[in-house]
Amino acid sequence: MTAPGHAPVRRLWGAVLFGYLALGATLQELPGYVVEKYDGGPSVVGLVVGIAFAGTALGRPFAGRAGDAGHARAMAMTGGMITALSAAGQLIAPNVTFLTVCRLLMGLGEAALFSGSLPWVIKGVAADRRGRVAGWFGLSMWGGLSIGPLITVLLRQVGDSTAVWSVIILLPLLSTVLIATTRRQDPSPASGTLRPSSWRDIVPRGVSLPGLCLGLAAYGYGSLTALLVLYLSHERIGGQNVGLVFFAVAFLVTRGVGSPLADRYGGIMVARVVLFIEALGLYILAEATTQPVALLGTAVTGIGLGLIYPSTSAITLSRTGPLQAGVSMGTMTSFWDLGIMAAGPVSGLAADHFGYRSSFLIAVGVTAVAIVLTLVGLRSPRPVPACAGSSQSSGGRGV
Repeated sequence: MTAPGHAPVRRLWGAVLFGYLALGATLQELPGYVVEKYDGGPSVVGLVVGIAFAGTALGRPFAGRAGDAGHARAMAMTGGMITALSAAGQLIAPNVTFLTVCRLLMGLGEAALFSGSLPWVIKGVAADRRGRVAGWFGLSMWGGLSIGPLITVLLRQVGDSTAVWSVIILLPLLSTVLIATTRRQDPSPASGTLRPSSWRDIVPRGVSLPGLCLGLAAYGYGSLTALLVLYLSHERIGGQNVGLVFFAVAFLVTRGVGSPLADRYGGIMVARVVLFIEALGLYILAEATTQPVALLGTAVTGIGLGLIYPSTSAITLSRTGPLQAGVSMGTMTSFWDLGIMAAGPVSGLAADHFGYRSSFLIAVGVTAVAIVLTLVGLRSPRPVPACAGSSQSSGGRGV
């Protein structure tokens, strides 16, 4: 596939996939790794898992702005190298503090890898196809996060933690090589200085509300990734080695089949439906007492989360216009990262004090808030013309 502007889409897609496979593999490996090596409890596990997404939240708007300015290739290559170095740091970390810093750096690297590449990919895409293109390219990121845990499970069958971390280090190195072998990016007509002149250059109008909706949905995902393995093991429900795999399969099938729905039926309508499905899945998981029910809950949650990114992407791009696509999508996706970052420590503390089930019930409540937001806060915006500049990006209506 070649995107408008002849972007090397397949190679960029593969590079992002490899980078996020590494991050996804850590989601399965870290809970046990932190408990065994550092004697950490659920709150420590939640912090260490979630802090990486603080790095991605911080880095995405700036990486997206760099991509808009024609620096996608350099930004993505830098992201791959930072991710590999931070993975090596996690393997040799002498204490939780060092491990946490490495996790933060890994998040920064992943942000540069994906959000630096996305503007190059969607440059010139017609307004009625932006949601599906963003959703399709986003499969590289979400696919890596979803399939990465399976890599850990398989490697654990034949090796130890060192083998897992060695592969985690190798994957972003492959990302760097893939990007280094692409041709240089064509100059961008929207290119300019990377230094923002105002905060609106980093948070364009029209981003905040769909971003907040995405972030609230991400809280459930963050709770699941941080605690599912420990929850299924501690409660003796079973399935801790395949729970994230069930989630991944449901998520990826839904995303692959359903991405066009956001353009066909509108992002707001799709967001309302899938948020309800996510809340239902989290509730089933919280109430589960047997392995089949727990795995059903993770799968239903995966179905719900599968289309939240394409739907909020369609809403965001309809409000901000194509000339700010990189920074707009980067900032919106940062809300996802912030939701995961908050979920890690909060759900961990809830599990420490009230039990694991309470953590997932809290996630149900947070997802319900997102549903309310789509009903009372979001309205279908007037499409932004492709020629509109940043000052016209939302007709003054976006938030």
